[in-house]
Amino acid sequence: MYFFHESYKSMSTIVIDHHPDEARLKELGVSKWPTWSKEVSVFPWVFPEQEIAYILEGEVVITPDGGGAPVTFAKGDLVTFPAGMTCTWDVRKPLHKHYHLDGTLVGRIARRIKLFLKF
Repeated sequence: MYFFHESYKSMSTIVIDHHPDEARLKELGVSKWPTWSKEVSVFPWVFPEQEIAYILEGEVVITPDGGGAPVTFAKGDLVTFPAGMTCTWDVRKPLHKHYHLDGTLVGRIARRIKLFLKF
């Protein structure tokens, strides 16, 4: 399931919808998505599947591996990360987000096992 919207602006492989309206958030069911928080930090990350996140608090700069341009997003942004992307997160202000992972639970577990076996 993909949630692309005509107001998205693509930056590298990350897609950002800056401050989507309430109707758009309701259409996606954002308020029912789980949440995740992270303190100020820098760490590597890989997205085994597409993730969509709605930023409740914070500011982050993500630099895609392989020379992609850094992308900044913050409170009020709806961000789509593509499946397979590897990057470095630089959490500049404590982060709190809603998130939605693409696919079924079984599929997500299988992708994570496959990814783990690569390392």
